[in-house]
Amino acid sequence: MRYLIIFFFLFSHVFSTAQGQTNDPLENVVITSNRNRTRVSTNENGELLINVSRRDVRKFKANGLVRYSDFGAMGDGKTDDIDAIAATHAFANQHGLSVIAGEEATYYISGKNRTAVIQTDTDFGTADFIIDDTDVQDRTAHVFLVSSSMQPFQLEGVSSLKRGQEKIDVTLPGTCLVTVTNSHVRRYIRFGPNQNTGSPQTDIFIVDKDGNVDMDAPIIWDFDQITEIIALPIDGTTLTITGGRFTTIANRAESRYTYYSRGIAIRRSNVLVDGLEHRVTGEGDHGAPYGGFINIRECSYVTVQNTILTGRKTYQTIGSAGVTVSMGSYDISLNRALNVSFVNCSQTNDINDRTYWGIMGSNYCKNLVLDNCTFSRFDAHMGVANATIRNSTLGHQGINAIGNGTFTMENSTIYGRTLINLRSDYGSTWQGELIIRDCVLVPAGGSTTTASLIGGSYSGQHDFGYTCYMPERITIENLYIDDSNHPAEYQGPAIFANFNRNMTDDSYVEQFPYVITREVILRNVTTASGKALRLSDNQFMFRNVRVTTY
Repeated sequence: MRYLIIFFFLFSHVFSTAQGQTNDPLENVVITSNRNRTRVSTNENGELLINVSRRDVRKFKANGLVRYSDFGAMGDGKTDDIDAIAATHAFANQHGLSVIAGEEATYYISGKNRTAVIQTDTDFGTADFIIDDTDVQDRTAHVFLVSSSMQPFQLEGVSSLKRGQEKIDVTLPGTCLVTVTNSHVRRYIRFGPNQNTGSPQTDIFIVDKDGNVDMDAPIIWDFDQITEIIALPIDGTTLTITGGRFTTIANRAESRYTYYSRGIAIRRSNVLVDGLEHRVTGEGDHGAPYGGFINIRECSYVTVQNTILTGRKTYQTIGSAGVTVSMGSYDISLNRALNVSFVNCSQTNDINDRTYWGIMGSNYCKNLVLDNCTFSRFDAHMGVANATIRNSTLGHQGINAIGNGTFTMENSTIYGRTLINLRSDYGSTWQGELIIRDCVLVPAGGSTTTASLIGGSYSGQHDFGYTCYMPERITIENLYIDDSNHPAEYQGPAIFANFNRNMTDDSYVEQFPYVITREVILRNVTTASGKALRLSDNQFMFRNVRVTTY
């Protein structure tokens, strides 16, 4: 054929969320190869047209890589390079070539609705990328999308699942990530200023080709019915993204829950991000929130390391209950993701500066790890199954989580109000165990406060869509509590905050009973005040907790 025309189409099933992408970023991208020169253009419909000369095709394939400049990127910090960047990746994806940015180049990326899809190793190197969000055509369109070339498919023959089930009766082409939904059951029915009617019951887990479930990330719900079940094959090789210095010029939109997704979305399993930097400029007295510069969703085995990120300024709006709320705005967002680690990462702004929101938010995740990180917050909204924080420092928003499994914290310093806060808007629930070793708590960042270790609240009058639990067992070893700045009436730090001030005797009836902690094990807990650790201000509520001190 004189003209070789290749159309790219992203897999047909796209999971939609408030922060997710609504349009197919590869739709109507056309690559041709003929005797004409290599050129990138768009037509009146905004379609990306890429012609690569036959000579360049041979050269690029022989080199095993392509550069943004090969497709017309100027790298001068002024010319809009997003089409050239997207074209470079499209061609690289077709031929399995690596992508390299220009050394010391500065790429300007406008608010144009164009997403560069990454399916091959990419070295951003020492290049700068300026992402201008002051005039964005589609706030839900990511700038970069790291995706798999393999397509998801409907999983047939599975009509129900059980919590902890070890095997499902399927044969798969290889190891797959499976997402399952029962839209007839509502979970995570939120309480408080951002109240809602909950979300359909969902789960995500890994299954090998013979149907064996990876029990390190087990099924956590019973599914009496299944309204949707989808399998996505897991890539067997690691895709690596290195370097890059990104600066976002912040949007100036109205302060409403209209999340911007202008960053790097990871939708492929087995990805390593190494040495990236992201900064933010241009934040004013108002703006819309962000859904994560690094946005990881529906994938597994992702590591972000040696990376510097930035907390976003906190803006306020009116919540669903009709009262003023502070909007969560994130540089890290994790949704339906398994086995994700952040290693040796930090943020540019002060982790104790309350004008900036906590840097991280997550939903429906399993096996999250922070190792040697300095962040303003760890957070799990709609549940995490198993989490580990080690060798890290958490700032003013501390650790906020609900979920199940084992939450382990080791050799870390926490500046939040409590050692761990069980989020009250989702029922202050943790069905499992907490293990805390060799840590330091500086309550409220050293402000005057009455210290407690486990925070939360639970009235027993709201249906969250599930039974709510406190951790069955809490083990605390070698904890130092810097409670030197305390009020005059301070009686010493409490293990539990006062979760329900109205529950003072047997006359209080919980419509939805709370399952209280059975056992607390303490070894070498010391305080700056010299005051001993006590149970709680609410002795009645925690009267049956067995506390063992060694």
